[in-house]
Amino acid sequence: MTTVVTAGTAEAVRRHPSATRRLLVSELRLLGREPMTLTFVLAFPIVTMLVIAGSFGTQPDEGFPVNPAHWYVASYVTVVIGATGLVMLPVHIASYRERGVLRRLAASGFPRWSFALAEIAVGLVAIAVASIVLLAVAAPIYGIPRLESPLRVLAAAFAGSLFFVALGVLLGTILPSARAAQAVGLLLYFPSFLLGGGGPPPAVMSDALASVAEVLPLTLVTEAMRGPWLGLGNETGTLLAVTGLAAVATFLAVRRTAL
Repeated sequence: MTTVVTAGTAEAVRRHPSATRRLLVSELRLLGREPMTLTFVLAFPIVTMLVIAGSFGTQPDEGFPVNPAHWYVASYVTVVIGATGLVMLPVHIASYRERGVLRRLAASGFPRWSFALAEIAVGLVAIAVASIVLLAVAAPIYGIPRLESPLRVLAAAFAGSLFFVALGVLLGTILPSARAAQAVGLLLYFPSFLLGGGGPPPAVMSDALASVAEVLPLTLVTEAMRGPWLGLGNETGTLLAVTGLAAVATFLAVRRTAL
């Protein structure tokens, strides 16, 4: 019996790399078939960006230090990031738990970390695709603002995406059902969206709202991207904070996601 178990374990170990790749490919295929993905990661950020960015004109004023349309184009990439991490992934993963998919994956010999890494990769791909689509829609209407510091913007985008995707994986493994994940995700998403980059600029917020907005993770990601993108500042401290959050969230997600 010991020989059989050992042989089976060895065979499972040999299958892990190929099995993990197949899991990732399968998840990417399923990505575009979910209404939640198409709505909150693609449609919602694009529609709201078109409405909000066209509401304040194109001239800087006391609320906007740069072209308001460019301010929102730069900000709405983080709206995509928040939608992926707070709504799409938690609902997707919680539904897997309800249907017993994770138990079947465990029985198939997947390592405990494979599902978390596959879902993180899926989330990053979803953010990249949705961001490209958003910018492609914005380009002929409002134009895409020039990247004043491309490397800092890319670093902030990656760190912010990794943080929210890992957070989404973590939430999906904690919440008991897809319905609960949807409720909690939307409850977290809309305040973050309105105060963290997709709503009014900080200059016109009340002191109370501005204080809340300052501590929201999505605000940190938005500032880390928007500052170097529009030439409003390097935001080095903010980028370091987002990077630290990403590292902690990724560690917890991989550790928590046990098959």
